[in-house]
Amino acid sequence: MIMFRLSLLLLQLLCSVDSLLLGWVESPGYPSGYPAHSSLNWSRCAPKGQTLSIKLIHLDMEDSQDCENDGIKVFSNESLISILCGQKEYEELQTAVNPFLFSSPGGCLRLVFHSDYSNIKRHTGFKGFYTIQDFDECQDDQSSECTHFCHNFIGGYRCSCRHGYHLAEDKQTCTVSCTEDLSGLTRGEISSTSWPAAYAENSNCQYTLSVEEDLQLELHFSEVFDVEQSSDGQCIDLLSIVTPSGTLGPFCGQTPPPSPLLTHSNHIHIRFISDGFGTNKGFSLQFKTRDNVCGPVVTSHSTVTPQKQEYHRGHTVTVTCDVGYVVYTEGTLDLSLQYETTCQSTGMWTPKYPCELVDCGLPLMRGDSILQVDSPGQKTLYNNTIQFNCNSEYYSLKGDDTYICNASGVWVSVSGKVEMPKCVEVCGTPSNEISSLGRILGGVPAKLGEIPWQLLIKSPNRGGASLINDRWAVTAAHVVDGVEETSLELFGGLVDGADSMQPGRLVIRSSRIIIHPAYKKGIASNAQTNFDNDIALVKFSSRVNLGVNLLPICLPEVNSDVLENELGTVSGMGMTDNNNQLRMKSRYLKYAHITVLSLAACRNTPTFSENQAMTFTDNMFCAGASGKDSCSGDSGGPFFTPMLSAGASPYYLTGIVSWGPPCKKESINSHTNKGYYTKVANYVDWIRDTVEKEES
Repeated sequence: MIMFRLSLLLLQLLCSVDSLLLGWVESPGYPSGYPAHSSLNWSRCAPKGQTLSIKLIHLDMEDSQDCENDGIKVFSNESLISILCGQKEYEELQTAVNPFLFSSPGGCLRLVFHSDYSNIKRHTGFKGFYTIQDFDECQDDQSSECTHFCHNFIGGYRCSCRHGYHLAEDKQTCTVSCTEDLSGLTRGEISSTSWPAAYAENSNCQYTLSVEEDLQLELHFSEVFDVEQSSDGQCIDLLSIVTPSGTLGPFCGQTPPPSPLLTHSNHIHIRFISDGFGTNKGFSLQFKTRDNVCGPVVTSHSTVTPQKQEYHRGHTVTVTCDVGYVVYTEGTLDLSLQYETTCQSTGMWTPKYPCELVDCGLPLMRGDSILQVDSPGQKTLYNNTIQFNCNSEYYSLKGDDTYICNASGVWVSVSGKVEMPKCVEVCGTPSNEISSLGRILGGVPAKLGEIPWQLLIKSPNRGGASLINDRWAVTAAHVVDGVEETSLELFGGLVDGADSMQPGRLVIRSSRIIIHPAYKKGIASNAQTNFDNDIALVKFSSRVNLGVNLLPICLPEVNSDVLENELGTVSGMGMTDNNNQLRMKSRYLKYAHITVLSLAACRNTPTFSENQAMTFTDNMFCAGASGKDSCSGDSGGPFFTPMLSAGASPYYLTGIVSWGPPCKKESINSHTNKGYYTKVANYVDWIRDTVEKEES
């Protein structure tokens, strides 16, 4: 009976002209029965354009849940398509199993058989054959993309077109032959294919018109105009006119372009494009020529004067760029906003320069490495904005932070300023303020960072100085009188003058020493009786890096008064006791809180050698306290207010240690200690003017 069915199946196979028998696939030991623990892994692939199928003619296997014991798994391109086990009659295999055992076109089939140990009854197994069969792409919408006719053949398909169409380069799309060169014709008619019937789908038409240079083409459209358009007004199919100066259109819908449509050109391309759907009529137009004229637009982003709809040969107009645009002539920026141009016989304007957006460029930073500018995407054109900031916490921005590129190509701040902002040092605010008392004569050392503006000068004359910004310091003139400008060394960021390894200790070299012009220069000595204008500026050879231990002190208000009984602090590394015959200088930075004395007390100046009294002027004040005073070696250092204490900042450089009687410790009730100080408020204008002049 089995042999009869097999013969019948083979007869059916041979009668099929579309199938080709390739071979057989069967379980191990078939038909005597498959052994326990047997397996089979079989796979084959179909040629391109054909499918591979398996036809089972016998199935006798142990039956189990989900075919876990014995079973067959069939995969198509590694996707599981069937799991089989148990017993199935031939008719059931033909109707319920075999129709699903096929591959995709050009795909692969894989059959996996397995058996376990649990067979109680001997099963014969399975047998089937595999064939290839041509796949009809023309019957499959996803395989064939022929727009007109599809023709199937073994292993593939081909497309063809209706009369009047031809295959495009993709060999699937049918399009019309509608490209035509009409150059030389001065009049004629152009219309979409099949006009006035519906135009062809997948059209890509181009009509070329070209006439003499002194002529221009004008187009007259018929009132019937029907080019497919979406419900939201977007062109699905479209008509456009391409000229050397730009494209007119696209045009679509049921409203024709204005007639006559002047192209202002002697050479144009008319392009019409349609998709694969729609039954619209299309368009029809007549073309002819007229004398060339120039259009009302010379270049974008500009206006012309005088204004007309058209200009004839020889007419001259003035082109004015719009606000925020400037003229670029021969690729070079021309700051003028206007130029004249003349209409030529060709309908072209000569000369013709573009109006382009003003570019302010990134602002010049004047070598300031602290000031930074943020321009998103480096956009520096008209109406773009930039943001300034300082890249150090020890500086603050002076001026506006936001600037806008204006129509003149200049960065202008939101408040109308054209000057760039500056990063100025945060002054007079130490990071380690204290409240305990100390003194220079027998006082306690200052802690690091408490007086960060204090600088030390070791030679040729020992003294102090005050940092006022990252490039300048202020000291007493008599300390640096006669010193070579570039030889001075100042030490900052320290409280121990002898510790060369102290972290943060900085050696600052001078590039300029500027003594006040009214100071009487000469070697300072004990015989000197006039220290008027005892003030000097020291410029550094390079910018210093500010930090917690090196910060500037603020300058006082111009010509502000120093008030009697006002408490301030004086600091330095001078002698702590002039009675000491060794005249030892302090190794450590010390400070004292002292009081500003009355003018009467200050005018009662001490008398030095040869009974010559010292000179007291309005450019000085004096201060002191019992047992506390500045001393030799403190000259040039700061007297600052308010008195150093927690929360009292900012601090101002009120005075500079200048001169005084020999300093010594006195009894607690004595008020004889007093020192004389240069009144800095009288010199603020001179300081600022000098620094600005040197920095410019």
